[in-house]
Amino acid sequence: MHVNVYGFLSFIMKLGVIPLNLNTAVFGEIEMPEEQIYHFPKGIPGFENEHQFALLFEENSPFMYMQSLQNKDLSFVVTDPFSFYPDYEFDLPDNEAEELHIDDDLFIKCILTVRDSVKDSTVNLLAPLVFNPKNRLAKQIVLRQVPYQTKHLLWQHPQGLNEKEGV
Repeated sequence: MHVNVYGFLSFIMKLGVIPLNLNTAVFGEIEMPEEQIYHFPKGIPGFENEHQFALLFEENSPFMYMQSLQNKDLSFVVTDPFSFYPDYEFDLPDNEAEELHIDDDLFIKCILTVRDSVKDSTVNLLAPLVFNPKNRLAKQIVLRQVPYQTKHLLWQHPQGLNEKEGV
């Protein structure tokens, strides 16, 4: 009986059983299950040549890192926007859902701008990151005709989302 070991290992890695060693500037070398790696076919705005990102979860925290696999010095702090803005909502355009092959399973994260003073940190609600966990495709979507801005205060939001508060 002949067994293709390379094919078997590739199959196991796709299941996320064998971790990938990932070199990062913030955490050093870490093991990353392949199931936490997402492909951005068009990159993200401003980083169009960066296509592979790993989501690094922070236990008991609403925050995580989105680390580039191509550039160890490139990572973003992201969060679940609904943790800070429970009324946050938008319609995902059909063409975006089709591009990511989304049927009903997706999750949303937003990029943070972390300031020296944490109370001044902001979240970008205008351009959420949309993830399809089934095929691990993702995209940053720039919303149109919505009340959101690129800089909503993270820790305090005295105004409602329907009022301008960002820059």
